[in-house]
Amino acid sequence: MTSAQHPSTNPAAQESPRGGPGLYDVMHRRRDTRAEFTGEPVPEAVLRRVLAAAHAAPSVGLSQPWDFVVVRDESTRRAFRDHVHAERSVFAAQLDGERAEVFSRIKIEGVLESSLGIVVTYDPERGSPAVLGRHAIADAGLYSVCLAIQNLWLAATAEGLGVGWVSFYREDFLRHLLGIPGRVRPVAWLCVGPVRNLPDTPDLERHGWRSRLPLDDVLHQERYSQRTSR
Repeated sequence: MTSAQHPSTNPAAQESPRGGPGLYDVMHRRRDTRAEFTGEPVPEAVLRRVLAAAHAAPSVGLSQPWDFVVVRDESTRRAFRDHVHAERSVFAAQLDGERAEVFSRIKIEGVLESSLGIVVTYDPERGSPAVLGRHAIADAGLYSVCLAIQNLWLAATAEGLGVGWVSFYREDFLRHLLGIPGRVRPVAWLCVGPVRNLPDTPDLERHGWRSRLPLDDVLHQERYSQRTSR
């Protein structure tokens, strides 16, 4: 059994009302995976379960505005990886001093190390012209796609897989690379595959980029300005 399959040692993850590992444990074990991929293939039945979990996500007006593009071709993945590295350089050029030094140690992708990529897209015309529930909040469809991504991520974690969300890319580049129609937004390239382990501490926290805020720092009662007393 890999450490990716062990129950979390996070105390909050062990507060499930049923006790022991379960949904709460999976939520706290989930990591944005970069360097831990083994490159071993993902069994087709496992991939179908993970994608089915993503497709089971709730969506505004039952529009189901997502599509999933599974990318295994090495030349396609290499082209995307090269683009990501170029965008990393653009971001790095904006940093100074200690921030630049910290960022230089952070791996931002596992495009080639992972077994495959899953690109999740958003089609705003799905369910149109009248998407029930979207008339007042235009981004509700995009939020729905993020729910599908979270379902995919949790299902993959439960299956012992790692997932890494690559965000250093330009949408137009990815549209052209994968033949995505102009109206459709590529929301995420997810690196997916078996992993040696899932780290106890997220990479950005481990490298000192940021630390996770305590719940009480973001919890308000009744009005935004009324924080929970400690």
